[in-house]
Amino acid sequence: MTNKTIPFTVPLLDLQAQYAPYEELVIQKVTEVIKSKQFILGDLLPQFESLVTTYAKVSYALTMSSGTDALLAALMAIDVQPGDEVITTPFTFFATAGSIARLGAKPVFVDIDPQTFNIDVNQIDSKITSKTKAIMPVHLFGQVSDMDMIMAIAKKHQLTVIEDAAQSLGAFYYSENGQKMAGSIGHMGTYSFFPSKNLGCAGDGGMTVTSDVQLHQKLKSIRTHGEVTRYHHQYIGANFRLDTIQAAVLLVKFPYLDEQNKGRQKNAAYYDLALKDLVQTPITTLKTPSIYNQYCIRTPKRDALQKHLTDRGIGTGIYYPRPMHLQECFSYLGYQMGDFPESEKAASEILALPIYAELNNTQLSYIVEQIRSFFKN
Repeated sequence: MTNKTIPFTVPLLDLQAQYAPYEELVIQKVTEVIKSKQFILGDLLPQFESLVTTYAKVSYALTMSSGTDALLAALMAIDVQPGDEVITTPFTFFATAGSIARLGAKPVFVDIDPQTFNIDVNQIDSKITSKTKAIMPVHLFGQVSDMDMIMAIAKKHQLTVIEDAAQSLGAFYYSENGQKMAGSIGHMGTYSFFPSKNLGCAGDGGMTVTSDVQLHQKLKSIRTHGEVTRYHHQYIGANFRLDTIQAAVLLVKFPYLDEQNKGRQKNAAYYDLALKDLVQTPITTLKTPSIYNQYCIRTPKRDALQKHLTDRGIGTGIYYPRPMHLQECFSYLGYQMGDFPESEKAASEILALPIYAELNNTQLSYIVEQIRSFFKN
């Protein structure tokens, strides 16, 4: 198929379509910040933080300069030191393992469950040593990990749990203890507001949440260079402050988050039904529904399918093509190909399709039509 015969293109992510309905509101709110001159730690930050504490049912929320810095601040809050170990998954974005390594600690990887792509909780216990300080599960693609099991393991070994919920604000976890929001179950949770997230700002942004007052107070200090009062530094912190302009954007977009998530879930249901006989579609449960920050299918023919869709104007993505244990920067850890076979297999088979709420029926049917045409040939 040549470009001349492509009826239209469907990007993997269409931020323009998402932004259009509230463009005027964003401009108005950002203009107010510029006029106020409250560029750093302005009043809009606690306003947004208060909304999230209510939404996620946590006691405290602190905006951060990025999702990565939110993870780093959480680790600093529990005084992670060189030589400490933090258990996490190799099938994730770099920030998860990178934040651990930046403090001189050792990322200890546990393979994934091949159905959910989240950490395999049945393998965690065997990786715990006297050096283990925390467990950092990742709620990948908008689906919460098995937190009941993770919290039970952490309690048994007196470990801290930091939820990397960068992709899952708005995702619920249903257990015998009731309905809980991603990020609210562990001792701390972190979110990302990178523009591609279900709730994205106009640049980098993140958040750390907790219901522990002592952790909150330390996080608040770490966010501003470890200050407890002006120019009195109790801790070695960093500049993890979110710009007030980003809080303005988030305040405008936040009321639309549930609508965005429902739109993604509706589109995912369409894909599930239309593609289930061709590829492995995302596997969720009543306990762990997804908000589909990404909608990822699996097929051994991934690379050929991706080219087929690209040639027909359909954007796709690979999350993630190389697991963390095979990244060059982590070669010092001594892992080799074959150490985490499920992560490695997923990396070779996974393909993300457009899933944003603004997709229309014509676009969805075109994507499905082109996938079906690939498997017919």
